[in-house]
Amino acid sequence: MKITIKENNKNVEEFNLLYNLVGWGAYNEKISQIALDNTFYSISVYDEDKIIGYGRLIGDKICFIYIQDIMVKPEYQSQKIGTLIMNKLLVKINELKKDNQSLRVYLGASKGTEKFYEKFGFIRRIDANLGYGMILNN
Repeated sequence: MKITIKENNKNVEEFNLLYNLVGWGAYNEKISQIALDNTFYSISVYDEDKIIGYGRLIGDKICFIYIQDIMVKPEYQSQKIGTLIMNKLLVKINELKKDNQSLRVYLGASKGTEKFYEKFGFIRRIDANLGYGMILNN
């Protein structure tokens, strides 16, 4: 395995491929392109020239940041690729915190992945007396 990392790669085909492979179902290319264009920082991980992982940051960069779309190709899961992505994103977040130490960092963990994010210091909103995270029901 020869791992390489690219920052701020906005490749819609790779993004949609990973979305499908992790079981989320890709958006159409136009929607995915808009999502990527509105991403202010991302990490793409490759084995040779094949995309195997991805993660991105969205938000206003001063008050709120959301860690979004942490995806690792299923055959590469449990090989520390997700940890690599999270560590790179946290380096960027810590750079941004220089301008506002109170910067709030959120993420929406997929069901069953909470323990992975807890390793990085994330807690459940309810455990911080902030209530439950909510989503608009279409």
